[in-house]
Amino acid sequence: MPELPDRTRRRVVITGLGAVSPVGIGADVFASALRAGADGTGPIQSFDASAFPRRKAGEVLDFEPADHLKRLDPRHWGRSGLLAAAAARLAVADAGIDEGLLAAGRAGAIMGTTSGESAVAQALAEQWLADGLPSIDGELAGQTPASRIANAVSAELELAGETQTIPTACSASNYALGYAYDLVRSGEAEVMLAGGADAVNRLTHAGFYALGAMAEDLPRPFAADRSGIITGEGGAVLLLETLEHARARGARVYAEVLGYAANCDAAHMVHPDAASIAECIRAAHRNAGVAPEQIDYICAHGTGTPTNDSTEVTAAREVFGDRIPPISSIKSMLGHTMGAASGFGAIACCKALEQDFLPPTANVTEPDPALGEGVDCIPGTGREARLEIVQNHGFAFGGNNVITILGRVS
Repeated sequence: MPELPDRTRRRVVITGLGAVSPVGIGADVFASALRAGADGTGPIQSFDASAFPRRKAGEVLDFEPADHLKRLDPRHWGRSGLLAAAAARLAVADAGIDEGLLAAGRAGAIMGTTSGESAVAQALAEQWLADGLPSIDGELAGQTPASRIANAVSAELELAGETQTIPTACSASNYALGYAYDLVRSGEAEVMLAGGADAVNRLTHAGFYALGAMAEDLPRPFAADRSGIITGEGGAVLLLETLEHARARGARVYAEVLGYAANCDAAHMVHPDAASIAECIRAAHRNAGVAPEQIDYICAHGTGTPTNDSTEVTAAREVFGDRIPPISSIKSMLGHTMGAASGFGAIACCKALEQDFLPPTANVTEPDPALGEGVDCIPGTGREARLEIVQNHGFAFGGNNVITILGRVS
């Protein structure tokens, strides 16, 4: 293979974090809640769930878009786009970057999603069912394209760079993070915003219930008594820039993006494939230039379904052997935030590197012995630990797997 030009070796770091989550708004609030093992789930309030036997979700109950946004009129944007834009605004503030530098750095927005503007689609469906197709609100219909999630970020921040929404379901934020990393590393952009957003809605809730994947009460990834997921929502955004750019403006650096890998086994619509996940992990290690023994922590996909958790541990054993790093799932606290999930995982990894702690798997009293020896899911609350290199998992229906590797910058 020919030698790559020097511009492809630019180091890419994360300097801003924006979290609009079921356990709090803002990266510091989010991190404190994770350390405490906080429960962000509760009775669904965004739609009438009384017909469902299971009625809990991880909702952002205290989210008022106007409290965070300066340019977007919330009346003209769907909830997913508003969650993304608010998280992006928080990430920019957290990075301490002048908005003029965003324009000069050809900044753009890459956002992931599972269900797009699902809350908008739900409202339109309700109008149609109540009064027929002619009754639907045309302006509301114009808010349905999933592309508007990334567009909301760029419109709110007046970004002129590449703007894309990646709809690869529950691994989408990791895809977005990897793509943004490539754009900055290659010199196509100096600064990028990456992450994902989704909103709680009837369709997603009904779908997972119909699949038999809905938890009875609480999500308990890796636990002996785990029974499934609880749907969630939120916006998770990270600001990426070159290390040189960050140092020139005196920015705080949370982590360096060392590399990532993506693959798609497409072996089954919903069943994850351990061999394919293991190969994705190995490819991520190769691309990041790290060895398995250097990984200090795995932020797992960890949905809490019996199949996902056992498959994820099997894949980890293929790569790490008997020395599986501590592996936990923040979905135990947030619920499954769909396209935002691995974005929240990346934020958790950055805060873990900054604050020297292992995020926990809440609600677990007895880890599943069937997962085998050596599985430390950090049950209950966070634990102090010095971390150097961490690994963030994102998996999705259809076999879409993405692994991102983040490291401490000395």
